[in-house]
Amino acid sequence: MSVKPEMNGANPETSLTSVHDSMLDGLGQLATYFGFSKVMGQLYGAILLSPKPLCLDDLVERLAISKANASMNMRTLENMGMVRQVWVRGGIGRRKYYEAESDFMQIITNILKGREMRDVERALAVMETNINQLNAAMPDMDDESREVAEFYAERIEQMQALFRFAQLVISTILVQMSNLNVEDVSRIELGS
Repeated sequence: MSVKPEMNGANPETSLTSVHDSMLDGLGQLATYFGFSKVMGQLYGAILLSPKPLCLDDLVERLAISKANASMNMRTLENMGMVRQVWVRGGIGRRKYYEAESDFMQIITNILKGREMRDVERALAVMETNINQLNAAMPDMDDESREVAEFYAERIEQMQALFRFAQLVISTILVQMSNLNVEDVSRIELGS
């Protein structure tokens, strides 16, 4: 005998719509939290929760956004490896259809390798350039300016140490993640 979960009189279709909308809203907020656009999170959510590939027109209609906005954000999602184009038999014309990457470890790896590591490396390069500029200019500075330049250099070097540590942490995470799979992660008990 199977027991159906109690739905408190709710229409099953209403429940699906409610969960779908809640997930899109939550993924939009999560995307914003991590510095991406809300639409990007909602696009990914719509594709992830779709049992079949979707085209831009489907996404524009579902999310009530412009086609240009959808297209721009889809390109970013593709570049991050979060969605991919797929061929759909019987698809209309030359429309591009998309499906979501559902290997979340792969998504995290792509983001860390791409955006996060690039941002850390870019910051380190800027700091190195600034220190070199200060060191080259210090011999020609008066005592007061040299003192400020030395203070700047000291603070920048402290930040460089932090960013090098972040670079090490990201690299270590990437190595560890390459040795894990989704089943391993699902077995990890948080808080133990």
